[in-house]
This record gives sequence, structure tokens and C-alpha cells, in this order.
Amino acid sequence: MKFEVQINVMPQRALLDPQGKAVLGTIHQLGYSSVADVRMGKHIVMEIEAENEGRASQIAGELCSKLLSNPVMESFEYSVEAIK
Repeated sequence: MKFEVQINVMPQRALLDPQGKAVLGTIHQLGYSSVADVRMGKHIVMEIEAENEGRASQIAGELCSKLLSNPVMESFEYSVEAIK
């Protein structure tokens, strides 16, 4: 079976996000003063072939923790959905 995995990797809240701060500054320069905070991260979409959703989820979790995120600085969340 094929599964689509949607992954979001974000900087941990406790850490400074310089890219987010730079974007926030530009947003304010454009006149959108109501925007209070910006956090920049990564959105990754991947297709996994696996025997079931549990195995696809396991593979996605391992890839997130070993390759796609830095656990010292980032957190991640993902969802798995069967492709029909």
C-alpha cells in the first residue's frame, strides 16, 4: 500500500527563530502591525510504500527523528494517510 505522509518541522518554542523574526519585521514594515509572531519551519510531503499504516508511521517517525529534524533545536509532527 502507498501512504502520503505530511510532516511539519518547527523550531522549539524556547529557542530564538531568527528567520521568523526577520519575516515578522518585514510584515510590520508592510503595515500589518496586528501580526504578533512568526515561526518558520519546514513542511515535507513524502510517499511511503508499506504493508500497513502502522509501518508507514514507524518509518516516518524514524526519518523525522534521524534525518529530517534536529531534536536539539526542532520538534516535528506528522500525519499518515492511505493513497487510494
